[in-house]
Amino acid sequence: MATANINGVELYYEEHGSGPPILFHHGFTGSHDGWVPIAERLQDRFRCILMDSRGAGDSEHPADGYTIEQYALDVVGMLDHLGLDQVAYVGHSMGGGIGFQLGIEHGERFTHIMLVTPISADGYEPDPVVSARGRQLRVDGDRETLIRERRTGIAREELIDDDEVAEAVDRSLSTSDGHYDDGMVAMATLRVGDRLDEMTTPTLMITAGADALLPANLADFLRLPNASLHVFNRVAHGVQGEVPDEFADVVADFATHGVVNAETLADRLASVQAEAAAV
Repeated sequence: MATANINGVELYYEEHGSGPPILFHHGFTGSHDGWVPIAERLQDRFRCILMDSRGAGDSEHPADGYTIEQYALDVVGMLDHLGLDQVAYVGHSMGGGIGFQLGIEHGERFTHIMLVTPISADGYEPDPVVSARGRQLRVDGDRETLIRERRTGIAREELIDDDEVAEAVDRSLSTSDGHYDDGMVAMATLRVGDRLDEMTTPTLMITAGADALLPANLADFLRLPNASLHVFNRVAHGVQGEVPDEFADVVADFATHGVVNAETLADRLASVQAEAAAV
């Protein structure tokens, strides 16, 4: 557990295990806490690096810098601080939006990119009524209502206990106003969909059958030139929290084997046929 001065801001990070490095980035109002159960499942095989963005978790709350571009530069800065030329990257929700930016602008720094129920590459604009209500609950500090309503967004309620939901809400309430307000604008104004063909790093789109972002995730997946797809059934937006065992297995599999899709299988068949023809 430590902090590093990255681009002039003290950012929190912690590490678990050893092996090929994987950096995990949380969603909009999340923190590194949500990745600890996944790191515990992977630490026997991988070096898991969990970081908090500026304005969230245990990182510093600066006055500015709450843009997708700056969040991405903070990830690159963390890699530089750790002396890592390349890592695998796992980003959830807004962290997935950061993953798009990283893959397009800094793809050489990543061996694999895993996008977990990411915001759309063409921007995420929540229902304005829902958004206004959420902001008012935050301003009011209405923790009990936030806990009660957050639980309704969990597809497998039986697997998430009340303490976990409460901890997530408390982390959400602790984010800086700059991160909450400007980060929401940053997600809404993200526009990199027409550049997804530049994202050549092996990429895994992880989405969920009960998540409202599923259609956007599928559309973005189809625009990625070097990608695999995994869809979890009866799971909502917080995939890693609802099915941590299965999620950790998917991450480990992709970090080990990379992209396997119809195109890679066709290439394999063509190679076998070419070898046979040469005999």
